[in-house]
Amino acid sequence: MLAETVCSAVSAAGLGIAAVTAYRKRFLAAARIAAYALIPIGLVMTGVVEWLADTAFSPTAWAGFGVLGLSWVIFMTTRAVERRRGGTRKERKAARAAAQPDAVAPAASAPSLAPGTRPAARPKAASGGDDDFSDIEAILKKHGI
Repeated sequence: MLAETVCSAVSAAGLGIAAVTAYRKRFLAAARIAAYALIPIGLVMTGVVEWLADTAFSPTAWAGFGVLGLSWVIFMTTRAVERRRGGTRKERKAARAAAQPDAVAPAASAPSLAPGTRPAARPKAASGGDDDFSDIEAILKKHGI
């Protein structure tokens, strides 16, 4: 009964603030405040507040929340340990199998070129390595350096 009274008072105060805000010609903000103010009274009318009040003062409910929390801690601990160890044996085996590349034709791992069909080598420049710097020299001479 106390929770319902508090929620009703909060809703009344919120609607009063919304009325003052609307009086100041801030209608959008007033509508938003009114919407927030109606939530507590709606929760009272649906019975959610009574259920929450019964749950908040029930030792059995708190013990249930404790068991749920313990379950969550155990679950997260096992996941962290599993992640640190690299997963289960099946997962590690599957990861190793996925890491090995699958060869399409295992017997043809070397290039299949016949001895006389090597690709032709690129001819070297006749000037040695001077051709590489000739462009740079031309640019420097153009600028008088």
